[in-house]
Amino acid sequence: MKKLVVLASIFAASVSMVHAQKLIIKGSDTLGAKLVPQLAEAYKAQNSGVSFQIAAEGSTTGFAALLDNTADIAMASRRAKPTEVSAASAKGQNLKPVIVAYDGIGVIVNSANPVKNLTLKQVEEIFTGDVTDWSAVGGAPGKISIYTRNTSSGTYSEWKELAMKKRDYAAGSQKMAGNEQIAAEVGKNPNGIGYVGMAYIKAPGVHVVSVGGIAPDPAKVQSKEYPYSRPTFFYTNGEPTGEAAKFINYVLSPAGQKIVSEVGFVSIK
Repeated sequence: MKKLVVLASIFAASVSMVHAQKLIIKGSDTLGAKLVPQLAEAYKAQNSGVSFQIAAEGSTTGFAALLDNTADIAMASRRAKPTEVSAASAKGQNLKPVIVAYDGIGVIVNSANPVKNLTLKQVEEIFTGDVTDWSAVGGAPGKISIYTRNTSSGTYSEWKELAMKKRDYAAGSQKMAGNEQIAAEVGKNPNGIGYVGMAYIKAPGVHVVSVGGIAPDPAKVQSKEYPYSRPTFFYTNGEPTGEAAKFINYVLSPAGQKIVSEVGFVSIK
C-alpha cells in the first residue's frame, strides 16, 4: 500500500509539471511596472497552474526578447520600428500587435511649482533645451531640470514624436530607468520636470500640468483630445497560441479591462 501511495504521488507531481505553464513577458516599464503584474495576479487566481516571469526594462528589450525567442509576449508603449519588423521578417517571424490599453503621457512638475499649464510649444522648448529657466514659462526663476526615460524605453521615442517634433533632448537631461524613478526625482526637485504614464501622475510630491488647457484624463485620452495620447501593446510572434493567447484574451475581457482602468490606464472598451 505504501508503495502505491508513493507511485500515486509521483504520478500526480508529473501531471502537475506537465500542466504547469510559465509565461515570460518582457518589455515596457509603463505596462510592466504596475499594470501587467496586477493582471497576472488576477489571471493566476483563476488559473492556478500558471506562473509569470515579468521583466520591465523598456519596449526595445521586449522586441529583442521576442526575436530571440526568450519571451512569449513583448510589452510595448510604442509600435514596432521598421528595423524591428525587418529583423523579425529575416528570422521568419511576424510581429503581431494587439492594443491592450490607452495611455496619456502626463507632464509632471514638483508640487511646489506654481506652473499649472503649458502650451505645446512651451513643452517642446523645455524638453529640447530652447527654454532653460522656469521664469520664461510663468514660473519662479530657476534652472529647469529635465528627467526623461532611457533610450530603451518606448516612451523615450514616443515623447520625441508626440512632443518634440522628433528633435533631440536637451543636453543635460537626466535619463531614468522607469516612470516611478522620474516621478521620484521630480518630487524631490523643485525645478524638476518629466513625463510619465497616467498610472504615475499622482505620485507623491508632483502635480500634472495641463497642456493647452487639457489634462490627461480618461475621456480626453480616449477621444485623443489630449495631445500626448497613445495606445499600448502586447506583441507576439504571429498569432498568439496556448497560454499566451488565453492571457491576452483575459486582458481584453471586461475583467481585464476593469483592472486596466483601476490601475490608471484607459480601457479599450
